[in-house]
Order: sequence, then C-alpha cells, then structure tokens
Amino acid sequence: MIARERAADIRLAETRLDAAIRILSSQSGASIGFRDPALAGIRIRPVRGQMTAGEALDRALRGTGARARRVAAATYLVERAPALARPAPRRAPPPPAIAGPSEPEAPIEVVVTATKRDIPLGAYPGGVQIVAGDSLSAADAMQGTGAIEARIASVVSTHLGPGRNKLFVRGIADSSFVGPTQATVGQYWGNSRITYSAPDPNLRLYDVQSIEVLEGPQGTLYGAGSLGGVVRVVPRAPDLINFGGAAWGGITGVQHGQPTVDGGTIVNVPLIEDKLAFRGLAFGSIEGGYIDDLGRGLRDVNRVRTVGGRGALRFDPGDGWMVDLSGVGQKIRGDDSQYAERGAGDLARVSSIAQPFRSDYWLADLVVRKRWDDLELTSSLGYARQYVFEMFEGQALADPAAPEVKPVFDAPGTGYSQTNRISMLTFETRLAQRGPNGTGWLLAASLLRNEARVQRRMDIAPTLAVSAGGVTNGTVVPSRAYSWSAAIFEPMTGVTNRVEEATLYGEVTVEPAPRVTLTLGSRLTHASLAGYSEDVPVALAFRVDPSARGTRSETRLLPSAALAWRPTDELTLFARLQQGFRPGGIAVRQNFIQRFQGDRVTTIESGGRYIGHNFDLALSGSWTNWKHIQADVIDGFGFPTTANIGDGEVFSLGLAGRWRPVPGLELDASVYLNDSSVTRRDVILLPIDAPAIPADRLPNVADATARLGFAYTADLSSDAALSLTGHARYVGQSTLGIGPILERLQGDYLDTMLEARIGNDRRSLSLALTNLADSRGNRFALGSPFLIRDRDQITPLRPRAIRIGFDLAF
Repeated sequence: MIARERAADIRLAETRLDAAIRILSSQSGASIGFRDPALAGIRIRPVRGQMTAGEALDRALRGTGARARRVAAATYLVERAPALARPAPRRAPPPPAIAGPSEPEAPIEVVVTATKRDIPLGAYPGGVQIVAGDSLSAADAMQGTGAIEARIASVVSTHLGPGRNKLFVRGIADSSFVGPTQATVGQYWGNSRITYSAPDPNLRLYDVQSIEVLEGPQGTLYGAGSLGGVVRVVPRAPDLINFGGAAWGGITGVQHGQPTVDGGTIVNVPLIEDKLAFRGLAFGSIEGGYIDDLGRGLRDVNRVRTVGGRGALRFDPGDGWMVDLSGVGQKIRGDDSQYAERGAGDLARVSSIAQPFRSDYWLADLVVRKRWDDLELTSSLGYARQYVFEMFEGQALADPAAPEVKPVFDAPGTGYSQTNRISMLTFETRLAQRGPNGTGWLLAASLLRNEARVQRRMDIAPTLAVSAGGVTNGTVVPSRAYSWSAAIFEPMTGVTNRVEEATLYGEVTVEPAPRVTLTLGSRLTHASLAGYSEDVPVALAFRVDPSARGTRSETRLLPSAALAWRPTDELTLFARLQQGFRPGGIAVRQNFIQRFQGDRVTTIESGGRYIGHNFDLALSGSWTNWKHIQADVIDGFGFPTTANIGDGEVFSLGLAGRWRPVPGLELDASVYLNDSSVTRRDVILLPIDAPAIPADRLPNVADATARLGFAYTADLSSDAALSLTGHARYVGQSTLGIGPILERLQGDYLDTMLEARIGNDRRSLSLALTNLADSRGNRFALGSPFLIRDRDQITPLRPRAIRIGFDLAF
C-alpha cells in the first residue's frame, strides 16, 4: 500500500549527524541523506516527542549551520545553510503528498540497510537496487515477488505458479526446478531469512518500507545460498504514538478469463503510549483462472486463492533498547496449473486430471537492538515453516518398484505428487559501528538449522483405462476424467536433508586516502550435513551410493575485498571481489538416493554510479566462475533430482538510469545482458537423457532483460492529485534446462503495465491495466515434468486485465 508521511514517535539523543539520520529514518520511515561528508560529524540537538521527520530535523539542526530541505514526499536532504542567512523559523509540517518521483532539485544519499551497517548508497562498492515501499500500489503489492521482478531488470523468476517459483539475480541460475538444492538468492524478511532449500513463498508486499536487492555473491554477510545476490524486504514497524490504519480493495476483469477480487486492511494500535504498540495486517484475494482444459471440458481452471496476514509488536524500554516481535503467515491454494500446450490453443491444454498445488508459509521473528551513538548491537531469532504440495499429470508406471521399466505407449494417465516440508531456525548476533563516508566495521556470529523432507507418490486410478490425451500433430486427443475417491496411492522414494551451520564473519571499511574506501571481509562457516530415506527400506534407497547415508561436514572460508573511489560527491567508481557457496546434500534419483557436492562461485565486478540533481546512472560489469554447479534436473520418473553438472561462467553487463526532466516526472530505463556457458561437464547417466550433458549456456539465464518506466504526479486541486505510472519489461530468450530433453526455448516476451490514481493521502481511486497488448509469450516452458518429452508446454502471460480499486486511510 502507499504510505504517507505522518507524525511518529521520535527519540534522538545528542549525537553525530550520520548516526542521527540512521535512527530518525528508522523511527519515521522517511528517506534522509546528505552529500557533504563534512556534515557527518556535526553534533545535533536532542529531540523527543510526536512529530514528523521534517519537524524533528528542524529542531535537531538548530544552531548547527545545517538545514534540512524537503525534496519529495517523506524525503529530505541535509545541507549547509546559506551564508549569512538568519535562522529559519520552525516550519509547519509539509502537506501530505501522493508518493511519486522525487523532484529534480537535489539527490539524496540513500542508506543501504541490507549491508547490516547502513552504508550510504554513494559509498557502497557494488551493484544495488532499492525500491521504496511508498511506490507500491495495492495492485503492485498483490503480485508479491512479481512486483520486484517488474521493477528490477536484474531479477528474474521461473513461472510454475505462485509459491512454487525460483528467483535468480544477475544471471546466476542453476535450474528451472525446485529440488533439494539451496536457492541461489538469499531472501530475507527484515532480519530473518525466509527460505533455504525451498521455493520463493511469494509473500505479498503490502505495508513494506523498502525492498533492497544486492547484486552478485554476498557470501561474507549472508553466507550459503546467496550466489546471485540478496533480496531483502523491510516491513513497516509499529508506530508507538499514533492510532491509525488503512483499507483497500479492488476488482479485476480478465479478458478471456474469470474476474479477480482482492482486499485487505492495516491497523496500528499503541498499547502503552510511547512504549508498546501493535501493527496488524490481513489480506486476501481470489485470482480468476484463464486456462481452459479441453480434455476435461473445463474453462478457466487455474484459479488461485490467497489469504494471509502479519502481526508485529514493538517495545521501547528506553536507554537505546528496542524489541520487535513479529509473525508472518500466508496460504496459497491453486486449483490447477497455469500452463498451456501449443496446438491446443494460446490459453488451453489437454489434461485428464486436475493438477492442484498448495503453499503454506509461516515465520516468527524476534529482534533485539541496543544503540550507543554510532554503535549498534543486534540479535535476531527466526523460525520459519513451509509446506508445498504439487500434483503433476503423467503416465502410470508399469511397476513403481522398477523405474527402469518405462510406461507403455498407451499407459493410463495418473497423478504424481510431491510434498515438501521445510523448517528452519536461525539466530544471529552482530555488533556494527558506522563511521563517516561509509567507513566502519562489523563482527557477527550466526547459527542455522534447516530440515527439508520430500515425499513422493504415484496416484493410481484403476477405473481409468484410456489414454491421458494430448495434442498429437496438431490434433487434440480427448481424455477421460475420473474420481479421485477411487484412487490408490503408491509411495515412492523420498528423502530428508538436514543442514546445521555455525558461522563467524566480519567486515571492515577504512579510508586510506581522501575519498577512497577499502573494504575487507571474511566468513568462516562449518556445516554439518545429514540425510535419510523416506517411505522405502534404507537398504533399497542407498543401494547405489551407500556413502550418502553418513553424516559429513564442510568448512568454508570466504574472503571478500572491495575498493571505492568518489572523485566527486555525485560519482562513485568501485571494484569488488566476492565469493559464495552452497553445501552439498543428498537427492532422490528414481528410487535410490545419492550425494551431490557443494558448489562455489567467485565474482569479479567493477562499475560506477552517478547520482545527480536530475539524472542518476549506474553501470556494472561482472565475471563469475562457478565450480561444481548444483542443478535440479529430471530423473527417470519425471521428478526433479539434484546433480553436479560441471563448471561454468557467467558474464553480465548492467546499465540503469533515471531522469527527472521536470518537477513531478521521472523516467527510468535499465538493461542487463548475460552470457553464460558450461565450461566443463560431468557425465550424468539418466535413463531419459543422453549419456552426457552438452556444453551449453546455463538454464533460465535470459540473454537480455530490459525495462522502460515512468512516474508522473500533478496536483489537481488543494486536496487531490493525479498519479500516473507505467512500464514495459522485456525478457529475452533462455533455455528451460540442460540436455536434449530440457533444451527448450522460453522467454522473448514483453510485459506492460499502466496505472492511474486520483485522490489524496486519506482516500483515492485507482485504475490499473496490465498486458496492454494482450500478448501471450512464453514465460516458462514447463507445466508437468512427466510430459515434457511428449507435450510442447508453455506458460503464457495473463491476458489483458483491468483493475478498479480504492484505498482509505484513517
């Protein structure tokens, strides 16, 4: 939802300006920065009470020779006051404004909080993209991770369905399937990690303060599973002073499909004024389907229902302490899969059964902070649970106990299901010091325990004795539906993976010369790995690779180094060396279990960033060397399995810019180019594949992604404004996987959006239009892995849709 600047509970002690800005930004939610490094060390006055960020800055800066200038909604630039100027009188709070692009008057020094020590953007030596929570409308937030993908060209995703996808950043992609491998992108909700060896839960982005994407490996700060980068969502914290809330709703008409409805509410309640507050959020949606199933004679089968909520408590005992307790929950229910088949129609396929899916996600998080001027101690404890169920159509095996016996040509259709149950416990304590110009240090220790249990089965319906149907030579072959009440469930080999990690890490940034900073870091991780079979005898499961039964450990040391030079206040040039890794594990292949090794990436990156008064530009290039690549491929049944496919490398080039030609208008453009290849291949013997994997590009690495966007705001009256936003996003070609079966092209499509909003900070109406050209495209070349050899599967864009919505604040 769009958030407005309001009065907040402000507590600032007498301290340095740079430390005060960090604290005030956290307390008020405003973006505050400065460009002159000499201002960092000035001492500000203590401020306490209920006020806006602008009022707090006015009070804190009196008599310091500095002033705060409001350059956009909830955005302030601290600068030196003009010479010989009289002290400025206290200003009234600025009028509420519709969140939109910043004015072209002056840039601000945005703080990158995902660095864990709040480094100013101008001093950060690496690729980073930041999305303000104020810029997300209700229509955007309902997309979840899709809203991040639409705004940041370096982020891409698979499209199997909400709660089932994998995220990739800057071309570091291992496979299209979700198996037991750890993700290549570290996803965080506030201070807690939300996934490890599980799909993206697609948490809705209502009521968030910001989204930060750190591009490239982040092994030093975030450890295993951050090979491609980190995506961190910062939710809004409870307000200790003000009671308030918001509500929103909308209805969407979908061309060629069923309508969608969505809505939700936010409430903030101070329980003990100035000490304890609660903030709650509840939301829900029913997304109408648009895929027809010709085999069963059904229309619009892929309906998705989502419900969820969040609750947070903030307690301020005083003396620099802060305690935050929060919980997140979300449930996704999909009636059927969202793929189509070429030959059946742009938005149609032929199936004999429904292929439903389910995703449940829960997170509890406790964070305790203590601040002393420029020092901050943070301890966090998080516990997450995730449940993912998927059903796929396929042909029944002649004998599930003998997978080497392939299904006969006229085998009846059946369902294959996979259930993932993941639990993760994380703990971290860190002490950080922040100095001027991005200098400072960080020392931390962390513990992690993740357990992932995968169970599989074949659902046999003995009453079905005809072909599962399909599209053969452009002709639709009908199929017969049957009742699941008569089905027989045949368990198949499953597996449980358990990982325990203990880590020490640290980072320090020094300024060896004026305007030059050097950052050095290192992370030492010890991981203990264990695995067990599920639903079959141990002797059978480990007959091929007996060593997979044993508990083993890995110890990794990941160094990092970065150099940044600021020849001017507006320009930053940087170079960076960083590494990342993922531990090994065990995976099911057909009906036996085998080990896979850990993998490791090393990235060398260089680039520059210019932040001007009306123009911003960022350019970066990187080379990544990837050893022992873990990838989820297809086994003899059709389920995903994990193997080391060899070594590879990825070259990436990114360019992003923003231009503010006139007040109220901002234009943005970005493009990312990727070139990936497998430089050394391992032999993988799979019954359905050739005996070797060809040296080719990595899967799901689009050769190019690009975005063009705009945001415009204009006052219509003293109590109403018009806001227009829009974008076009291009995703280039990629391959589904590696090998002759999976080398299917996907991508090469254009997605578009346009939204208009009229109103003020209390109430507004909006109109949003997506997929303006009503194009189809192919977002993902997979629906059921069990039919991938025989069916030409595609995942089209949702047809043209128009949403009418409202939002209210109180």
